[in-house]
Amino acid sequence: MQDDVILKMRNIRKSFGGVHALHEVDFTLRRGEIHALMGENGAGKSTLIKVLTGVYQKDEGTVEIEGIQGEANIRSPQDAQNSGISTVYQEISLCPNLTVAENMFIGRGKGAFTDWKSMNTKADKMLRELDIPTYATEQLGSCSIAVQQMVAIARAVDMECKVLILDEPTSSLDEQEVEKLFKLMRDLKAKGVGIIFVTHFLDQVYEVCDRITVLRDGGLVGEYVIEDLPRVKLVSKMLGKELDDISDIKGEETGKAEDDGSVPVFEAKGLCSTEGIKPFDFYIKAGEVNGFTGLLGSGRSECVRAIFGADKVTEGKVKVKGKEVTIKKPIDAMKLGIGYLPEDRKRDGIVSELSVRDNLILAFQVMKGFFHPISRAKAEEYADEYIKLLDIKTASSETPIGRLSGGNQQKVIIARWLLTHPDYLILDEPTRGIDIGTKIEIQKLALKLASEGKSVTFISSEVDEMLRTCSRLVVMRDRAVVGELSGSDLNQTKVMATIAGGESK
Repeated sequence: MQDDVILKMRNIRKSFGGVHALHEVDFTLRRGEIHALMGENGAGKSTLIKVLTGVYQKDEGTVEIEGIQGEANIRSPQDAQNSGISTVYQEISLCPNLTVAENMFIGRGKGAFTDWKSMNTKADKMLRELDIPTYATEQLGSCSIAVQQMVAIARAVDMECKVLILDEPTSSLDEQEVEKLFKLMRDLKAKGVGIIFVTHFLDQVYEVCDRITVLRDGGLVGEYVIEDLPRVKLVSKMLGKELDDISDIKGEETGKAEDDGSVPVFEAKGLCSTEGIKPFDFYIKAGEVNGFTGLLGSGRSECVRAIFGADKVTEGKVKVKGKEVTIKKPIDAMKLGIGYLPEDRKRDGIVSELSVRDNLILAFQVMKGFFHPISRAKAEEYADEYIKLLDIKTASSETPIGRLSGGNQQKVIIARWLLTHPDYLILDEPTRGIDIGTKIEIQKLALKLASEGKSVTFISSEVDEMLRTCSRLVVMRDRAVVGELSGSDLNQTKVMATIAGGESK
């Protein structure tokens, strides 16, 4: 290896049941650099990290680490740790009921024979050296999330790590906490530690990183020095759309909902939530399909969760049809004529053990109240109506929804909300993980609902799909609204430039 290279991964392949999660991926990390690993959902970032840390075994390829003769044989997380590789995950895996020092040295003490004074002294010395604002005997749970992240990093560094992997470490931090974390990262960089930084925040990448490796669909797009990759180029490489290749994609006509003076169906001013979304303004009119777009992690889903009351709103005002209202929880939104298909259908959408019929009537039953149960005959009638209307492929309404294909599960959830006759329907990633035929059906359904006078917010990670479906796009970056596009500005080039900030460097 070159003198400054501490990690070299070459031709890494990993498949799951015939699906190529990684295909001939290379990755190189140098001593004393912060290297961003970038890519959209499904690009292969997590798989590559898990191969490096021994969670997964690679199918092919080589891994070389400074100080180890020949190829590094990493077959478990313990092997990775012994090889000088430490990982700090987004979800902190420390013990909040123990002290800072106990967390830093957990698993390395001698039980009842531990020299507590010596351990606390050593912990305090390291905390001072790394400028971490806590002390050894403080209970970890009383520290902020940022300090807990730093303690996890201090633990990793103390274990003689050469390679530090930070997997979305800033997702739960505010701006001041991010700055403290970045200072710690720069200090470690100065000490020669190589840092792999996995994040979705473009601004943070350009603030703290030296190089970027981009993955897409399990393959390597390229490795770049940060100065040589303008933000708009990074976005185009992540999305797989080169700027000079992009044409304006227009599909079927959507409801225009131009500034005709009509009262919006829904309007928010300065709305923000506990999920770190910066205050945003938003409106939608009858007959309009609009959408939130941006890279994964930009805040698209968090915005609509705030609108629906699924996340706690901390500031802002909301109007429905011109009247100021309060939405504290989803049932409040439902009673105001708002429906919401969540991003994660398996976690938040379906109840897999229940039948298609019971899943379909769920929202309507909640609105009626469980002291007013829907009769079996009426439930069957509703189920049969919507199974036919949306062409849901199922043996019968009695079939457990978990046995249906992903596309048909999604149709059942859409039917669930249509049964409540909403004025405003939010569809968050309604076409993810389903076949192309069903995707087109759902896109056409969104347009049909708009043509009938309903309002639809449509979110998709596929920009092409958004452009085919929406007449107006709200553009997100790093949890903030950074632009709004409509009319002639509604094209791939403008969307990517707005996501990137329109910057040339």
